[in-house]
Amino acid sequence: MRPLRLDLAGFTVFREETTVDFTDADFFALVGPTGSGKSTILDAICFALYGTVPRWGGTRGIANALAPSANEARVRLVFDAAGSRYVASRVVRRDGRGNVKTGNAGLQRMPPGFDVSKLDTGMSPEDLGEVLAGTPKEMDEAVVAAVGLPYDQFTSCVVLPQGQFADFLHAKPAARQEILVNLLDLGVYDRVQKSASARASAAEARLAAVDQLLDGLADTDDDTLAATGERVTAMRRLAGEVEAAVPGLADAERATAGAADALAALDVEIAHLDAVRAPADLGAVTGAVATARAGADEAAADVAAAEEREEKLRGEVAAAGDEAALRLLLTAHADRDRLAAEAGALTAGLAGAQAEHDAAGAALEAARDAARRATADLEAARHAYQEAQTVDRAAALRAHLTAGGPCPVCEQPVTAVPPVPAGSAVAAAEAAGHAARKAADRAEQVVAERDRTARDLERTLDRARARHERLTADLAGLDGRLADSPGPDALRRELDAVAALRAALDDAGTAVRAARETGRRATAAVVAAQDRIRSAWRAFDQVRDGLARLGPPAADRDDLAAAWDTLCSWAGGELDRRRTDRVAAAGAVDAAYAARDEAAAAVVALFAAAGVDVPPAGAGRSGADPARDLTRAAAVAVERAEADLRRLTERREQAAELRGQRAGHERDHRVAKALSGHLRANNFERWLLAEALDQLVDGASGILRELTSGQYELVHDKGEFYVVDHHDAGLRRVVRTLSGGETFQASLALALALSERLAGMSATAASLESIVLDEGFGTLDAATLDTVAATLENLAARGDRMVGVVTHVPGLAERVPVRFEVHRDARTARVERTGL
Repeated sequence: MRPLRLDLAGFTVFREETTVDFTDADFFALVGPTGSGKSTILDAICFALYGTVPRWGGTRGIANALAPSANEARVRLVFDAAGSRYVASRVVRRDGRGNVKTGNAGLQRMPPGFDVSKLDTGMSPEDLGEVLAGTPKEMDEAVVAAVGLPYDQFTSCVVLPQGQFADFLHAKPAARQEILVNLLDLGVYDRVQKSASARASAAEARLAAVDQLLDGLADTDDDTLAATGERVTAMRRLAGEVEAAVPGLADAERATAGAADALAALDVEIAHLDAVRAPADLGAVTGAVATARAGADEAAADVAAAEEREEKLRGEVAAAGDEAALRLLLTAHADRDRLAAEAGALTAGLAGAQAEHDAAGAALEAARDAARRATADLEAARHAYQEAQTVDRAAALRAHLTAGGPCPVCEQPVTAVPPVPAGSAVAAAEAAGHAARKAADRAEQVVAERDRTARDLERTLDRARARHERLTADLAGLDGRLADSPGPDALRRELDAVAALRAALDDAGTAVRAARETGRRATAAVVAAQDRIRSAWRAFDQVRDGLARLGPPAADRDDLAAAWDTLCSWAGGELDRRRTDRVAAAGAVDAAYAARDEAAAAVVALFAAAGVDVPPAGAGRSGADPARDLTRAAAVAVERAEADLRRLTERREQAAELRGQRAGHERDHRVAKALSGHLRANNFERWLLAEALDQLVDGASGILRELTSGQYELVHDKGEFYVVDHHDAGLRRVVRTLSGGETFQASLALALALSERLAGMSATAASLESIVLDEGFGTLDAATLDTVAATLENLAARGDRMVGVVTHVPGLAERVPVRFEVHRDARTARVERTGL
């Protein structure tokens, strides 16, 4: 697995969007101060692939993925593995209740040659290639298939996080063996063994199936083939003999059919002649027409008489005068009498209304005179009051004083208004003025009431005069219309006469309609009778036409009864003659059937001689064709014999093919069973593991000697790692007894050997295409650090894998060509690429 590009947003210390481009970074260093976020880059790689990070303590620490106060974290990793390019992505979200879960996860195989820089153009997920996984659960299996390593082995061989650098060194032999099995794909031999065992079982099952089929083909020997061929020859000979004998049988069949047809024709003619019978109601049908025609003639005469009377009454009604005009004149007489009475009453009312109107006018003038007098009295009272005020100014002044108000003379407040003296002229004048005002007001009210009454009476009188004038004009008009009228009584007599004529005309119309209905029924009876006689003729024609081929006599078309008599007499004679002919025809049929049966028996004997079961042809007289049936039976016997021969030949070929298949299945079973037995002991896999561990330890030992200036080398015995200390007389020490610095050196040697040696041995997707070290280089002295740096440079110079280190040691960082400097401020961490 080789990382190419890492995109972060909201992931731990990387709050803002950050991209780390590893393209062409074969040897790089992640540098920066402690706590800046260098190890977080490796965490993001692990999280994108496996959904967890070693230092989080499992998937339950997923909440650590979110940056402080962030609600979403996104990680996307583009990497190459085993010749393919992939993109893995995960999104973590915090829901409304504060729970943190993986919202989206996916793995896609990108198109060949995909340019990673296109990711900056905002491509949609559909443009990134084939979807291999779309959920966290699907990611678990898909990532292992793509990378070739599960999570624990990935963090032991590819990305080595802080605190786990020595995991492979201290791993138990079984765990270390599992890592090597995955790296070298030695599990393929177990899969081959299982596949070989399955193939052996399948080959054994196919052998059993072929043997069962061969058991069913045991009757395909040469003797059976010869007997079947002889049977075909015999059936062909039978077919030839039958074909030669069939013409005689066919002639007998034709003679039999001719005799039977002649007898059947006689039977048909006898049945037709015997069925000739005159209809039972023939007399009633022929007499119904005359009766119906007589009734129709009588009904036509009644219709003519009724129509004549109706026409006569219609003329009398027309000559009697206009009934509507008479009724209008009679109505005008009644209107004239009503208007005359109304005019007389209105004339009397006009005189009374005029008298009432005159009285109201006189009353109005009297009221107006009284009002003028009251007005004059009121004016006199005013003058008297003014004179009294002049006489008694003080009394007059008191009238304007009010308690609490100022005095108009001294402007002092008036505490109480003194009463006017009883003998004061002003008081008497004031009382007289009030009385005069009341009298004047009453007089004005009387004038107004008398004026309204007078106007109402005048309007009523005007309306009465206008109505009287209209009535006078209407009476004059009616008198002009009635100048030539004979009078109401004469008009009523004329109207009664006209009504009597109209009633008689209505009765005559009813009689005409009744007569016409009777005529229609009589006509319908004539039509029905004619239809019956025509139907009777059609029945006669149908019977006679059915006998046309026998030559019936001509019919009298004017007399149906005579026609039936002639036809029935002829049919009786013909029936007797044909019954005599039938006796001879029946004898001829019996002789023909006997000759046919004899010919058919001869052909059937040929079948019996050939050993073929065929029912006797023509045994019954059901209209069968024995010659055709026997010919077909011979042909069927030949076809069956030939089909048996073909089927036997095919079965022999099938048996030969199955025997060939059986040999192949037997060979496959033998080879697969042997291969399964050889691989079941796992000796080959153990030998390969031992060889791989020897090469790994040999490579790690060489690197460790370089790192320790020849002091240490690494060996193994029965799966356990030991360090040989040449500065202590070659003492062998268990790796768990090494100090921290010594453990780092031994672990680094193993990690580099895993990347260098086993990558060349592995032919699977688990080839170690990259190694990233995140461990304390600061614990090394200058000389050892120089050796480590040189070792890493040599490893990277080979160009077949990526080498990365995480360090804050300047001496090591300066020797790495590509550096990713990680900086962190109060808000977020950032990555800047420097170097080549």
